[in-house]
Amino acid sequence: MILVGSLRADSVNKRIAETALALLPKGATADVYSGLGEVSFYNEDIDVEGEVPAAALDLRAAAEKATAFLLVTPEYNGTMPAVLKNAIDWLSRPYGAGAVHGKPVAVISASPSGNGAKWAHDDARKSASIAGGKVLEDVELTIGGTIDKFGTAHPRENPEVSAEISAVVAQLVKSSNELVSV
Repeated sequence: MILVGSLRADSVNKRIAETALALLPKGATADVYSGLGEVSFYNEDIDVEGEVPAAALDLRAAAEKATAFLLVTPEYNGTMPAVLKNAIDWLSRPYGAGAVHGKPVAVISASPSGNGAKWAHDDARKSASIAGGKVLEDVELTIGGTIDKFGTAHPRENPEVSAEISAVVAQLVKSSNELVSV
């Protein structure tokens, strides 16, 4: 399952998620979850049977089916966007048994800045780990200078970036397969 922290229609992060989908190893499948903008902010008062908003239930149901998560994030004001953090919050509950618990997680971040959204990247990894995800320790990709690097081109048209995304996706699928075969 791919969660994208940008809701913008023409987001470079959405394009990176599309590139990841196109570069999945043979036999692997994934979806970019498109409903994050509909999920209300996490509130423990409404996280009770009969009160959980439909969009949050849909997110949890989709995540339950997933064997791994790829988080693709820009950086807003030095951290990950609220929409991505909110998704992680919903998926972390119930504590110790949420939909992300025990599943492999990798993060790709991208921004026009030279730091490649590194702070958002680190915060997404931290949050997913605390939520119970198995964040892949040696799998990190931050892509800086996206305006200069891509211009109006799709990230998949950049051979270096495509190779880096492909490596992340391959490691995530490998970790997911290892978990399933245990």
